[in-house]
Amino acid sequence: MAALPPGPRSTLWTSFAVMRDPIDAMTRARDRYGDPFTLPLAHGNLVLTADPRLAREIFAIHDIDLFDSFGSTTLVPLFGQRSLLLMDGEPHRRERKLLMPPFHGERMRAFGETMAEAAHQAVAAIAPGQEFRALDLGLRISLEVIVRAVYGVEERALVERHTQALVAMLDAALPIFMAAEAFQRAPFGLGPWARFLRRSDAVDSLLYAQIDRVRERAGERDDILSMMLAARYDDGSRMADRDIRDELRTLLIAGHETTATTFAAALEELHRPENAHVRARLLAELAAASDAPEELARLPYLGAVIDETLRLHPVVEMVLRRLKRPWRLGDHELPVGTAVGVALPLVHQRADLYPDPTRFEPQRMLDRKPGASEFVPFGGGNRRCLGAALSLYELRIALAVTLRAAILQLREPGPVPIVRRRITLGPATGVRMRRATSG
Repeated sequence: MAALPPGPRSTLWTSFAVMRDPIDAMTRARDRYGDPFTLPLAHGNLVLTADPRLAREIFAIHDIDLFDSFGSTTLVPLFGQRSLLLMDGEPHRRERKLLMPPFHGERMRAFGETMAEAAHQAVAAIAPGQEFRALDLGLRISLEVIVRAVYGVEERALVERHTQALVAMLDAALPIFMAAEAFQRAPFGLGPWARFLRRSDAVDSLLYAQIDRVRERAGERDDILSMMLAARYDDGSRMADRDIRDELRTLLIAGHETTATTFAAALEELHRPENAHVRARLLAELAAASDAPEELARLPYLGAVIDETLRLHPVVEMVLRRLKRPWRLGDHELPVGTAVGVALPLVHQRADLYPDPTRFEPQRMLDRKPGASEFVPFGGGNRRCLGAALSLYELRIALAVTLRAAILQLREPGPVPIVRRRITLGPATGVRMRRATSG
């Protein structure tokens, strides 16, 4: 007989707690009820684990018909019906296979110069003595990379048009829209949802125009949009324009803010007084390297700094699957419809894996390479984030260029709290910083 792991009883209170502070809610539940534990939420029961052995069981499932994607219908207006994030089963496998090549190997490394140039331009726009938010700096860099490297936009004026339209749409995408479809209403064509739809339509117009612009030369270009246009499924068919539009929006929404958030968290950690030794070691490594983006991306201590940042500063709090038939997790038989997943921050805070887990110490990532179910910032298994390698590549280059281009000072009195943004977690203040008057 199916039996869920123990957990709190109140659906209303638990749902509120998870929305307000998901990391605290998960930590309290794990400490009180053990691992795994159940969180009763408004949209169903959620079973979570921070045990690497159980995480491995979840990630190791190759039965594409066992799990749904857990993609809520509330996300369709943001990503699109044909977004890889919202697919499951055979359609997900087919789409992922088609989209995999652009995010690996030489094709991905071709974006290095664009990434370095975007970082140089963003840092140069900050005057000596000027205060700024590290998150805003990261957002400017990542958005420029998406418009140029992913969408393949080349003309400067058109890059600005895309950037302005995308920022306007993201600003209008209120977190409450993702809570329930009831909040996705526009009576008489008015209100916040109507404003989002108008700005979303403006983004789509630019995307479809860009698809038409590059279609005939897709085979000669190396941006991700062109690779999508040139790609073929096993039966020889192409992606429809609507499907390409959905994947481009997915890359924007899933990649833009997550990369920028990790970038801001890295700058915060590196400029805390107690981490001065980390910054000094990283600056020494950067000083000995060339300007070549590919060389910067291979620097070992730089990579360890990014990994340690990802460990301590989660961008999402969990990765989930919804069961389409009963399944056993550890000692528990879970019924159909249960959402099962891995609590990423809790895995990364395990003292048996990461001694003194709240301390920022990149050297640990060099001393011992964590296993695939011990370090899971991008999820795992056949639903691991498709853009993980691209994000890591961009983070390394952007952070290296920024630290070499300017001397920065942290303007935060203490650690910055993590809060929920749209579909991600991020720093409450955006991490306030200042560019020094010299450097």
